[in-house]
Amino acid sequence: MPALDAYIGLGSNLDNPLLQVETAVKALQQLPATDLIAVSPWYQSQAVLSEELIEAGHSAEEHPDYINGVARLRTSLDAHVLLDQLQAIELTQGRERNIRWDARTLDLDLLLYGDQNINSARLQVPHPYLAERNFVLYPLADLKADLVLPMGPSLASLLARSNRDGLNQLSS
Repeated sequence: MPALDAYIGLGSNLDNPLLQVETAVKALQQLPATDLIAVSPWYQSQAVLSEELIEAGHSAEEHPDYINGVARLRTSLDAHVLLDQLQAIELTQGRERNIRWDARTLDLDLLLYGDQNINSARLQVPHPYLAERNFVLYPLADLKADLVLPMGPSLASLLARSNRDGLNQLSS
């Protein structure tokens, strides 16, 4: 398979989040048939809660802020194999999958995989919430501002409808 660009969203809000995402970047560098091309600056963002957490009486203010960023990879791995590798990194760093969008040591999301649209039981690419999350859009723009999503809008048009509320860049 020819190599293509894949964009990975990184996030953490537990157990020293900055260290978690930096450790994850080192793990991404070790993936087979994959080169790490670039990593965006890190951003601090407020937690996004699932309906399950809201119904249980949780509020975003009581959950620790996240550290988020995006990594650009050049990979020859199949998308599902890459997903397996990302989930293995999450497990190595103590990720537990209990409640959707609950606090976590590490979240690695396959945001984009070349210009492919993938809709399988395990994987949706482009990531289904990519367009709604400023903590994904801004770091993605730091890496490739002229990006156009597969069969969809340009990143610039998504950013024009987004705002930076609750999002603070930590590094450049």
